[in-house]
Amino acid sequence: MSQILERVSNAVRAESLKNSEFKTGHLNRAIDSEIEANESEINLDEELEIRRLTENRLLGFGTLQPLLDDSSIEEIWINSESKVFVARSGVSTRIPVTFTSGEIESLIERMLRPIGRRLDRSSPFVDAKLPDGSRLHVVIPDITRSSWSVNIRKFPDEVLTLSDLVQRGSLGSGQAAFLRDAMRAGSNILVSGATQAGKTTVLCALLSALDDSERVVTVEETFEIRANNPDWVAMQTRQANLEGKGEINLRRLIKEALRMRPSRLVVGEVREAESLDLLIALNSGLPGLCTIHANSAQGALEKLSTLPLLAGQNISWDFIKPTIANCIDLVVHCELKRDGSRVVSEIRQMLTYDGQIRSKLVSF
Repeated sequence: MSQILERVSNAVRAESLKNSEFKTGHLNRAIDSEIEANESEINLDEELEIRRLTENRLLGFGTLQPLLDDSSIEEIWINSESKVFVARSGVSTRIPVTFTSGEIESLIERMLRPIGRRLDRSSPFVDAKLPDGSRLHVVIPDITRSSWSVNIRKFPDEVLTLSDLVQRGSLGSGQAAFLRDAMRAGSNILVSGATQAGKTTVLCALLSALDDSERVVTVEETFEIRANNPDWVAMQTRQANLEGKGEINLRRLIKEALRMRPSRLVVGEVREAESLDLLIALNSGLPGLCTIHANSAQGALEKLSTLPLLAGQNISWDFIKPTIANCIDLVVHCELKRDGSRVVSEIRQMLTYDGQIRSKLVSF
């Protein structure tokens, strides 16, 4: 079958070059011709498999396409041609998939071609968005030891509400009611947790609790936030071009968002100096939300008190700590359990500032 698949692929490529463009008809004609020439050797099941594999190779992303099409897979990562892993419901497993020599490089090149990005020694990293909304991250040698490292994180189209999270066991009914009231009251909420703990899912559920009259502006490095709010503008950062120009970072996006008349500002994730711009915006009376990587709710507050120092030497603790205490109302901490389930493990409420950033656990 591999020989037939290769002949069909070559025939389609030749047809597309001859006609200056690729059309689905070229694929169908090449397959039909090859099937007719080998009719005695190919049964119906094999014919369907040849059609599927050829379409994946020439119209999709080859060996990766079935994994991308599998809705149960949350993330795919490739350590080498024979070491492929996926995550389902927060649990990672190695799968029996092997790429042919050079196939990974060819697939990545095909993924990057429409967005004008490239990988080479001068630019060994890439972070990009695929047409289906998935996030692609690639690192190449000599940054990696020998093989290309590829991560593809998929995002569901479905937007879960707080009620949905209750039904799934991720959130208690008392927690959901409390958070719904907090959102409608204009509370500033920090959503914390480790990687894959469900921070973005909880953030999106919180946005679903807003009234339709709210104007929501979201900023993030790569589009991950999903919302059904009727008045919603989503923005993402942009990396510099090959000449090192044209970069748009999160700090710039936060400042631009403030000029767009938001009633709610949302930052997909704070990692660095943009935390200062967010705190200034929230301290001006604009309600907002953001996510942050942390191991606990209290740890998230402590981390948030450190990140603004990256904005410059003129930023002091005397400014940061009271600002955080005055503008962050709640911390919602998400946790990924060993069985793959994701839960909101704690909600903490900020206490009056007394020189230290203190919070109390909200009981339900």
